[in-house]
Amino acid sequence: MKVTPTDLPGVLLIEPAVFSDARGFFLENYHARRYTEVGIPGPFVQDNHSRSRQGVLRGLHYQLHHPQGKLVWVTRGEVFDVVVDIRQGSPTFGHWIGMVLTEDNHRQLYVPPGCAHGFCVLSDIADFLYKCHDFYHPEDEGGILWCDPDLAIAWPVSAPALSPKDQHYPRLAEVPRARLPLYESA
Repeated sequence: MKVTPTDLPGVLLIEPAVFSDARGFFLENYHARRYTEVGIPGPFVQDNHSRSRQGVLRGLHYQLHHPQGKLVWVTRGEVFDVVVDIRQGSPTFGHWIGMVLTEDNHRQLYVPPGCAHGFCVLSDIADFLYKCHDFYHPEDEGGILWCDPDLAIAWPVSAPALSPKDQHYPRLAEVPRARLPLYESA
């Protein structure tokens, strides 16, 4: 497994070892001891599976009092995955990273608690899986407008299919500071 830090503190790109032959392939999606050794803490308490069609954009989501660190990957199709650092006091507050995750590249992304997360689907269909450090608490959910001009995220879609909730989130600058997580350096 190859682990590469990104430009955002705590956000890691994971490239699992893939063993392929004429029959197909094998890889470990998660191994608690190995992932802990590279800085991805456990335990994970909830696994989610999302299926979306091309052009769907989900995000940018976070939870404040029950932050969900996430380990994300794609088992079918292709997505453009985005993480935004919204942690007050972080040296990269308001910065974002984006990368393509596909069923063929087997990449995973670790999103630490306190970051906003979203993705858009590039293929006809995509199955997106993620492990979470905390349970989903709808009353605790927050979000940032996907097209916040201050963030200037280079989404590969111009008119995505969005949920009503995702259409109406505020810009990062409009979120009261009491509704943003704090940065906790490692």
